[in-house]
Amino acid sequence: MTYVPMTARSRVEGHRTATTLELFFDLCFVVAIAQAGQRLVHALAEGHPGSGVVGYFFVFFGVWWAWMNFTWFASAYDCDDVPYRVTTLVQIAGVLVYAAGVGRAFDTNDWTVAVIGYLIMRVALTAQWLRAAAGESGAARSAALKYAAGLVLCQAGWVALLFAPDAWKRWLFLVLVVAELLVPVVAESGHQTPWHAHHIAERYGLFTIIVLGETIAASTVAVKSAIDEHDALGVLLPIAAGGLLIVFAAWWIYFAVPVHERLTSNREAIPWGYGHLLIFASGAAIGAGIEVAVEHAVGNAHISQVAANASVTVPAAVFLLMVWLLHSRHFKRGTAQQLVLPLTSVAILACTWAGSYAVLYAGLVAAAAVVAGTALVARSAPAAG
Repeated sequence: MTYVPMTARSRVEGHRTATTLELFFDLCFVVAIAQAGQRLVHALAEGHPGSGVVGYFFVFFGVWWAWMNFTWFASAYDCDDVPYRVTTLVQIAGVLVYAAGVGRAFDTNDWTVAVIGYLIMRVALTAQWLRAAAGESGAARSAALKYAAGLVLCQAGWVALLFAPDAWKRWLFLVLVVAELLVPVVAESGHQTPWHAHHIAERYGLFTIIVLGETIAASTVAVKSAIDEHDALGVLLPIAAGGLLIVFAAWWIYFAVPVHERLTSNREAIPWGYGHLLIFASGAAIGAGIEVAVEHAVGNAHISQVAANASVTVPAAVFLLMVWLLHSRHFKRGTAQQLVLPLTSVAILACTWAGSYAVLYAGLVAAAAVVAGTALVARSAPAAG
């Protein structure tokens, strides 16, 4: 379609699925996620976990928030005509510019390139919201205009951040993060945009697959490089096997429940959507942790065995705990089912002190959680017939 008026999609539209443009948009985030992960690996391997985790959170927030902004807008107003596609492609260009600036933002607190990337994305997204406002009336039009105004004000704040003293930047960054998070809350206070619950759940699931896929890719490259350079297959196999079990279990557990059934209003959807920052960030950090564990195993990391183990066990535990908090607990019956994931998170953390086999043990614990959870659900299911 060359051009159609941009009007709201139906919240009960049947067979709503992700479009190929949305899948393409997601794929372009792999570059930014990989950049953030590599910086985290370097910081952890050099024994700088504090600055590494803080820097990783800051740059990953930018990745996640850019994806969030597009995803929820598209769920409500995707009209798939030429102007919509072109505007989305401009947003993708902004994502790639942001990815190019991740290294400087992480290493030297220089956000210039990253902010330019965001500016490109924001100009395009603001145009989308203004176009949506033109096709709406009443409370829906007011909500769209509030989104557009919020984007402009927050982006002005990010540009101003570039001129702030370096010592203030990270504190001002947190202020701007809060401002960004408040924009949807304020914009939707008088009108809920017509996002589609099943579509949103699918989009979040697809991005979860993106971050877990990046984890597998990064881990594979790390293991291959270590084998080629150090011929250390014996010490790497437990790490590779354990890491694979963790990622397999993470996928299984995330997709075990029909979470779209809970997303009935903003009251459930906004905390759920925001909470995914920790799910996505920890999922990607598992891969960075496995790379650190590999580096330590071949003698290239200047940290203790416990620190190397924690680089895997901590993000794995956070991932499982957040999936339980946002997803699983709403569908579990009885104390036994409810305790599986919290206890698994604790057990995985305990593996931190298990020496050189910690990652393997953590993977076995994660796999055991899948088995236990599946068995408990099967036992509580009503008998057929």
